[in-house]
Amino acid sequence: MLDVAAQNGPLMQRLIDKAAEVIRSGRYILGPEVEAFEREVAEYIGVEHAIGVSSGTDALLVALMALGVGAGDEVITTPFSFFATAGCIARVGATPVFVDIRPDTFNLDVEQIEASMTERTKAILPVHLFGQACDMRALRKIAAKHQLPLIEDAAQAIGTKSPVGPVGGLGAYGCFSFFPSKNLGGFGDGGLVTTNDADLADKARVIRAHGSKPKYHHSVVGGNFRIDALQAALLRVKLPALEGWTSIRRQNAGRYDAAFTAARLDPGVLSTPVRRFEGHIYNQYVIRTSQRDALQAHLHERKIATAIYYPVPLHRQECFAHLGYGAGSLPVSEHASQEVLALPVFAGLGETRQAHIIDAVIQFLDR
Repeated sequence: MLDVAAQNGPLMQRLIDKAAEVIRSGRYILGPEVEAFEREVAEYIGVEHAIGVSSGTDALLVALMALGVGAGDEVITTPFSFFATAGCIARVGATPVFVDIRPDTFNLDVEQIEASMTERTKAILPVHLFGQACDMRALRKIAAKHQLPLIEDAAQAIGTKSPVGPVGGLGAYGCFSFFPSKNLGGFGDGGLVTTNDADLADKARVIRAHGSKPKYHHSVVGGNFRIDALQAALLRVKLPALEGWTSIRRQNAGRYDAAFTAARLDPGVLSTPVRRFEGHIYNQYVIRTSQRDALQAHLHERKIATAIYYPVPLHRQECFAHLGYGAGSLPVSEHASQEVLALPVFAGLGETRQAHIIDAVIQFLDR
């Protein structure tokens, strides 16, 4: 699905040199490398403030904690996402309230949000899934109408644009991940909290350092959510290459789209990703097919890697059984979980390997 070593290869000497520089410096916690990375990545994303944290999961935790979300509160979110989206809501003592997704983009169905609100609703947490922005114009209108903060889960969406601006700066907070499989992947865990509000930025910085400001003085209880200086330094080396890598991902997605369209397969047999907004960065290229499991087995036999994002929607996970979402309660998400399949789309894929994947998919589905 992703050849990390090949992607890092052209940068290897610079990465090694930068790592050695950090090791020799003796500055491993926060410090100049973290500050420089925060400035550079804020400029790239298009936000005023960027706060480096220990993971994308911890970015969500920091945002929820900074906004005072806790016991008795409800947060509206999607059931079709990585577990951290809802897991972090539960970890701060709040309840995730799941709203179904759109069948075309896999993102939150904005039209269903208001019907799920109660007097306990404290925030809305949309996910820009697979690198495509949610309908942020509509979401911002709903949030403003009900005076609710938006927390953008942009873990898969660094550099994604929407018609109303870059993701990560369209709500109270944006939350990004530098897990190695992301478009900008680190060398372990790492994450980022973004905002255009100076006060919210200060709250996030305090919470990521045990709630300490000044040192050893704690007005709130935070956590150890700091990004390592080494991770920040290595991400600085990779950041200038990100736009190029994203451009290649889009080219790869375009080749898939063109080939599958030309094959004239029945839409019931194969559906390709809908690019609703031009700013899609294709962290994943996800097709839908009613023959998903058989197709995956066919591709596996031909040594083609695939992945299922996500086989069990969050409202049907055992740990959320007490919330009472029965089978069929969120049908679009449940149907998607049975049909989605991600194909390799990373920048180093190359046309030869991609042609092999395309041929294998069409060969199977055209039978």
